[in-house]
Amino acid sequence: MRFSKVLIVAGFLVGHCLTGAFAQPSPPGTAETVVNGKKVTIAYSRPSMRGRKIMGELVPFDKVWRTGANKSTEFKTEATLTVGNTVIPAGTYTIYTLPSATGWKLIINKQTGQWGTEYDQSKDLARIDMKVGKTAAPVEQFTI
Repeated sequence: MRFSKVLIVAGFLVGHCLTGAFAQPSPPGTAETVVNGKKVTIAYSRPSMRGRKIMGELVPFDKVWRTGANKSTEFKTEATLTVGNTVIPAGTYTIYTLPSATGWKLIINKQTGQWGTEYDQSKDLARIDMKVGKTAAPVEQFTI
């Protein structure tokens, strides 16, 4: 009896995967570079516009954004980095951003492994002003 239930569940999952019912609207992405021989990696999910207005609506201004979708955006550096005037020691962090209509802040947070919306400001290592610019055309899928 138990074996047949497993087969039914497995069949359901395979059927849904083949029909795209579990297709990821925000697939995983990574950005990686090497600084002085040491790896720096960002792992995140890549949401798409899909006809929506993102900044200022889906992602409201003046509220912390997970900077991607799904699980929190992970920032791992083997090197000590200086970003703006802030020293970021080698380690693993979460990246958030604080978008506004007039500028953005990059937030480096010491809490890791959480769902993207579980933000704890008391764990901030730094909030760094970012340079903001506009793209020539809308970008359909978020990319770091």
